[in-house]
Amino acid sequence: MSTVHGIDVSSYQSSAYSTDGLDFVFVKATEGRTYVNPRMEAQADHARRAGLVVGFYHFLHPGNIDAQAEHFVEQCDSVEGDILACDWESTGAGAASCAEKDAFLRKVKALRPGHRVILYCNRDFWRNRDSTSYAGDGLWIADYVDAGSPRIEADWLVHQFTDDPVDTNVARFASRSEMRAWAGGGGSTPPRAAYEPFPGADFFRSSPVSPVITAMGRRLVAEGCSAYADGPGPRWTDADRASYRRWQQKLGFSGADADGWPGAKSWDALKVPRS
Repeated sequence: MSTVHGIDVSSYQSSAYSTDGLDFVFVKATEGRTYVNPRMEAQADHARRAGLVVGFYHFLHPGNIDAQAEHFVEQCDSVEGDILACDWESTGAGAASCAEKDAFLRKVKALRPGHRVILYCNRDFWRNRDSTSYAGDGLWIADYVDAGSPRIEADWLVHQFTDDPVDTNVARFASRSEMRAWAGGGGSTPPRAAYEPFPGADFFRSSPVSPVITAMGRRLVAEGCSAYADGPGPRWTDADRASYRRWQQKLGFSGADADGWPGAKSWDALKVPRS
């Protein structure tokens, strides 16, 4: 479903960035309690003239959460139907806590109840610093892997998959108009992904015990690639690796690309159901 593409920009980017092939743009609006992006209005106007869905984000600092939320909504150049986002990551003064992140999202939602309010963070923050799984109206996750395959188990709304040459994203909407309807409050959140996202190569090398392994094994059996004497079961075994090697070979991979360790492309092709 990730057919909707966009970028995010800040004062480091021109106000005349290319909009070719884009459906949405997130513009940095504010940071902390005082900073305002001097190019915010021009960058947002550029996106609006191209007919794109527009969002704004605030770079969250630790402390003074209510004041930061008020600064964001007062200075942000948003109009009805724009998405608002909290950028939760490390700063020169450390990082806001999970509780502060949650409080900021809720405060912005209270101040601007007509807007969708979402959370941006990277995979490390989501997996190791978040303890509530609260992301407001949706999760914008940064994980630099294949577009649309972030290595998290949670549902996500937007995936930032590279910063080269600019922060680039895909969103889980079928079209720009569907995203615009959702942003305006008239659409529903995109459905839960039907298939397991690629959990990352390290996941398999850690000898996992997971229902994801069972679901993977059943798909390998269905594809005629079984090397199992028994099972498949939830524990990763040599039989799983041998079966996966057959799947890679079936896809046309060879040599080191058919070593039995799952990769993002072969995993996506296998279409492992969500467990």
